[in-house]
Amino acid sequence: MRVLVIGGTRFIGFYTVRRLIEQGHEVMLFHRGQTVSTLPDGVSRLLGDRRELAGYRSELAAWGPDVVLDMVPYTEQDARTVMQTFQGIAARVVAISSCDVYRAFGRLHGLEDGAVEQGPLTEDAPLRERLFAYRGKRNGPDDYEKILVERVVMGDPELPGTVLRLPAVYGPHDYQHRMYFFLRRMLDKRPAILLEEGLPEWRWTRGYVENVADAIALAVSDGRAAGRIYNVGEPAAMSMREWIQAIAQAVGWSGEIVSVPADRLPEALRWNIHAAQHIVCDSSSMRRELGYQERISLEESIRRTVEWESLHPPENGSSALSDYAAEDAVLASL
Repeated sequence: MRVLVIGGTRFIGFYTVRRLIEQGHEVMLFHRGQTVSTLPDGVSRLLGDRRELAGYRSELAAWGPDVVLDMVPYTEQDARTVMQTFQGIAARVVAISSCDVYRAFGRLHGLEDGAVEQGPLTEDAPLRERLFAYRGKRNGPDDYEKILVERVVMGDPELPGTVLRLPAVYGPHDYQHRMYFFLRRMLDKRPAILLEEGLPEWRWTRGYVENVADAIALAVSDGRAAGRIYNVGEPAAMSMREWIQAIAQAVGWSGEIVSVPADRLPEALRWNIHAAQHIVCDSSSMRRELGYQERISLEESIRRTVEWESLHPPENGSSALSDYAAEDAVLASL
């Protein structure tokens, strides 16, 4: 199968491309060339800006992709450009989305009114009513909205789509360094990790990057995924306490996890979320319909991530340490 990957050089995309090559697919990357990465032999490249994707239609048609995998569709226009460009060229488009589309995510961040939503989130769970939830609050385009991306990809009768809603992804090459905040404190032999009240029991679906890449590659190669939306993530969503304990076991840290009222914590340690609202995404549909299962165990996933994070701290790693003196003052007051 010929797979055209839009993006594909960072983190999740890097592992997905590698997995596709391992499975024997022909892969071409369309990307800007701004990210330096070592990709497997045999991967073709076409350099360009996705905003000008339509201008490359003839070259893309000549290569003849069977499936287009869009790793970075952030906006409605991103999705429209892809669907229009590959009309009559590809047989299917697979788009990477996020579990941030769910209404529960809006309630977690105080963006949606209403009671806490109970139970795992299936693909049929209600979506956010408020669009552009990140506008003015994060790096990236102000018109980032995966809900609109999904509508476009799944709404074209002539070009079937598949949408994958990803969880919080961790692992080597994670540019967000999701594990580092806790790991750094363990490596520094801090006596305790402070969490605001409610956060230790908050559950959030995660996924190890190599396993997530396997899921994406499976959805690309299996035609049964056409017209389907799938949650991706580990089968059990660990609480924050369980996540920290799993990291601690990997590094031999024996400190405490201490719950503290938010108003007694330094600002840097306040998450500002409604921790009673869990984000637990049910991934059983993909497991049942496509036979997906994790290839890398949870223990090995954490071990590999700890090893990489220890050797590759973020450039602003010192800021991740917060103010240990302030944390000591909180501990002394308890």
